Amino acid sequence: MPNPFLTATAVSRSGSGRYEGFLDPAWNLNPLPQGGVVTALALRAMGTELDRPDQVLRTLHTTFAAQVTDGPVTIGVELLRSGRSMSHLRAEVANGKGARGHLTSGIFGSTREGFAFTDLLPPGDVLAPDRCRSFRDPVPPGFDAFAPMPFWAERIEGRSVSGHPPWEEYVPDRAERTMWYRFDDPPFLDDGAMDPLALVVLADTMPGAVSEKVGRQDRRWFAPSIDLTVHLLDACRSPWVLAHNRARFAGDGYASADMALWDCGHRGTGDPRLVAYATQLFLFSFMS
Repeated sequence: MPNPFLTATAVSRSGSGRYEGFLDPAWNLNPLPQGGVVTALALRAMGTELDRPDQVLRTLHTTFAAQVTDGPVTIGVELLRSGRSMSHLRAEVANGKGARGHLTSGIFGSTREGFAFTDLLPPGDVLAPDRCRSFRDPVPPGFDAFAPMPFWAERIEGRSVSGHPPWEEYVPDRAERTMWYRFDDPPFLDDGAMDPLALVVLADTMPGAVSEKVGRQDRRWFAPSIDLTVHLLDACRSPWVLAHNRARFAGDGYASADMALWDCGHRGTGDPRLVAYATQLFLFSFMS
C-alpha cells in the first residue's frame, strides 16, 4: 500500500522547471494543508530538478506568502546555482499557474571534511512514548474540545512528555513543551532512514510552546506561520521523534519559536541524536 506522506509529496514534471502535485485534505490543519507538507512538496520538486544524488538537502527556508489549499497544486522550480559540492534552488507551491503561494529556498550539499559535535542538550526526564498521553485519547467529560483535525487524527500522532492539556488548571511558567511525534505510516526509505522531508512536517508544530506559556484563555486562538527555517542534520531511523519546542519572544501579535528534533531509538529509550533544528515566526489570530 502506498505511503501517505510519499504520495502527498509526489510530483510530476509538466514542463521546464514546472511540476504538479496533489494535496490530500487529510493533511489539513484549520482549515488549510499543514505548511510543512506544502514545503515538502517544494523540496521534492527541487530534488527532482537538481537530480544530484551526491548532494542532500542541508537547509531550507519557507515564506508563507499566500494561502495554499488542498487539491491540485503547481510547483515552479528555479535552479539558482549548481556547484561541484553545493547547489541552491528556489520553488513556489501555489494553486494554479500564476498564483502566489509558499516560497521555499533550499540548499543541497555533499559530504565535506569538518568538525563533529552536538552542543545542545536534549530535554531531561523524558518518558517513553508508550507511557505518555496521546492527542487521540478521549478528553474529560464537559470539556469543549475542537473537532479532531484530519492531520492529527489520521496522519500524525502526538504524545505529550511535558506541558499541560487545555483543560488542566496550572500556573504558567516557561514557554516550553516536549512531545513525541510519529507518522501513522512512517515514510522509511530503502536505506532504513526516514524520508528527511518528513522532519520538516514535524518541525512545523511550534505554537504549542506559546500555549504552555499563556495558559488557558477566554478566546480561542491559532497561530498561522509566517516563515519556517529547518536545518537537516542527521538521518532519523526511528518512528518516534522527540520534539523539544521553545518560544523565545512574543509581542506585537507575533511570536518567535524554535524546535529541536531528536532520534531516541526505536522505542524512544536510546541515546538521543539531534536530527533537525528549526526556527519559526508566526502570528496570532483570535476567534470570536
